Amino acid sequence: MSQVQVLSLPVPSLVGSLETYIATVNRFPLLTAEEESRLARKLRDENDIDAARALVVSHLRVVVAIARGYLGYGLPHADLIQEGNIGLMKAVKRFDPERNVRLVSFAIHWIKAEMHEFILKNWRLVKIATTKAQRKLFFNLRSMKKGLGPLSQEAVEDMARQLRVKPQEVREMEMRLSGQDVALEANDDDDDSYAPIAYLSDPDNEPSQLLEFDETERVSAHGLQAALASLDERSRRIIEARWLREKNPATLHDLAAEFKVSAERIRQVEAKAMQKMKGLLTAA
Repeated sequence: MSQVQVLSLPVPSLVGSLETYIATVNRFPLLTAEEESRLARKLRDENDIDAARALVVSHLRVVVAIARGYLGYGLPHADLIQEGNIGLMKAVKRFDPERNVRLVSFAIHWIKAEMHEFILKNWRLVKIATTKAQRKLFFNLRSMKKGLGPLSQEAVEDMARQLRVKPQEVREMEMRLSGQDVALEANDDDDDSYAPIAYLSDPDNEPSQLLEFDETERVSAHGLQAALASLDERSRRIIEARWLREKNPATLHDLAAEFKVSAERIRQVEAKAMQKMKGLLTAA
């Protein structure tokens, strides 16, 4: 396949069969150093999109090979390849042909960086490595640790010396690696299963319950206003002062002094008004 043919090839898609994609990219020939430099200069100087496409297509097999090394994290091979392809495109954009370095050597860093970011975001629901030092420790510990059992103190100290970190940091990262995600909902219909959704949910804040509560409040407020409007002025004043004030509700003696009657008379008026309002609210 000639360089002209490579230039005319579209970038293959990962949508569909992964095996077909891998077989396709493996048929694309690698460029010679001279072809690579010429295409890189065309991209840099002329912003030639066809040159960029040729540089990307000829290195897609490299991404596939690197992605195989990260299959142990349990993430889809196609997703790792897709993230690596993003890193490859970033490398092509930043590649300087005057540095006398082959694109494959320059691109490996960018390809791995995108895969690392993808793994750290998706390997656990909760991020286990946020700083640059933690990310380096995460991948080194994964590759250096043998077996599934906990590390001995001697192994922890040995790794700490090799990685130039504190033993405590190695132990902490080991604990994060051994942690497991917990499903929010149970995987079966067993009534005995007790998934977090059972004790994290708040039935009082369920949307339909909130709507029902708001509607009940609205209807109740409307009914209360109608019931108050049915009272005479003195009865309404007594009810509002005794029961509808948020602060410092009036006492029977306060209202007795205001209306110049006995406290017992205020109590009687209040009882009669409450009885009338209760009848109206019940009927509504």
